[in-house]
Amino acid sequence: MSEIRDESLWESGKRKIEWVRQNMCLLRDLEDRFTREKPFSGLKVALSVHLEAKTAYLCKTLAAGGAEMYITGSNPLSTQDDVAAALVHDGLNVYAWHGATEEEYHRHISKVVEAGPNIIIDDGGDLVNLIHNEYPQLIPGVIGGCEETTTGIIRLIAMNKAKQLRFPMVLVNNARCKYLFDNRYGTGQSVWDGINRTTNLIVAGKNVVVAGYGWCGKGVAMRAKGFGASVIITEVDPVKAMEAVMDGFKVMKMEEAAKIGDLFVTVTGCKDVITENSFMNMKDGAILCNAGHFDCEVDVAGLRKIAVETKLARNNIDGYRLENGNWLYVIGEGRLVNLAAGDGHPAEIMDMSFAIQALSAVYLVKNKDRLSEKIIYVPEEIDNEVAEAKLRYWGLEIDRLTPEQEKYLNSWEV
Repeated sequence: MSEIRDESLWESGKRKIEWVRQNMCLLRDLEDRFTREKPFSGLKVALSVHLEAKTAYLCKTLAAGGAEMYITGSNPLSTQDDVAAALVHDGLNVYAWHGATEEEYHRHISKVVEAGPNIIIDDGGDLVNLIHNEYPQLIPGVIGGCEETTTGIIRLIAMNKAKQLRFPMVLVNNARCKYLFDNRYGTGQSVWDGINRTTNLIVAGKNVVVAGYGWCGKGVAMRAKGFGASVIITEVDPVKAMEAVMDGFKVMKMEEAAKIGDLFVTVTGCKDVITENSFMNMKDGAILCNAGHFDCEVDVAGLRKIAVETKLARNNIDGYRLENGNWLYVIGEGRLVNLAAGDGHPAEIMDMSFAIQALSAVYLVKNKDRLSEKIIYVPEEIDNEVAEAKLRYWGLEIDRLTPEQEKYLNSWEV
């Protein structure tokens, strides 16, 4: 029995799913292929990813391959109730609704795990952590899983290092067709989609502070520069800081950036990136948001404690007045701004990421008796298959190495 907000919303959700389907050529091909080959026949797939239209189409693609789907969201504010309703209308099992409380969110992901999945599709590691900590008796039935995000991969590597990871996990985020395009171009566009539609303010001329210069941070900074902002990067990695300088950005510590920033975006995957010391030094009217997976990069709980007054400044923007009289504004409760305040990455971008997810799941099934390692990198042939298919849809051809060139590149002799 599914748990969603309102099944009567399904027609709106169906339209959203059909729109992204038209723009996700790789998943369309996989849907056709899976319908013929049924690679997941007899298997249960548990999925916890931001539950909007693109994710829904991934779910339908896996279901076309014979999977019995159990679906939940990976963030209480990113679930779209009409999309959830459309999946239930089509016979899939969904446990999620927008604005879930902490208790409801835990119940929903627990329902997905309790189904006894054979394959796990995770975004941030919630399903993997839950099954290890609360449902270890179900682990023998798990063939393996796929992880979508940098944050989730950090958790998986820590689990594996502690010898606590008990089934193989494919690091989807580390595939080139994921981090180069999803993290950079997808995040770069979707973060600003969320900020701009929510604030209705100009970006040009503002000091934009981007915390973190990984692939996501690079995308956010690049788009901010394109909008005409003066971009400041804060970092803890000296090499990334150097890269930011050579890319034309200012680099400074957060305590200094806090004094001059107009708009702050955290993209680190860490916690307590912007805290009380920074809040007290910020300008009146400064806007803060987070583009990392969890809502702990901007210390919203700490900001709430030191505020002398709060208000809803605008839909999805909370205002906090400090004792010095300055107002600070937080978008989307400090949760993922591109999903809490927008529709997430563009469909064409998620087409590549979700194609890698689907093909990696097939890889796990086909190789379930041959995988000895718990941390699995996406095979190069999957990455190349996705890239080559995308190029074909763009109508582009590239050169191929001749046998002589391959021999030259693989030889140590001149």
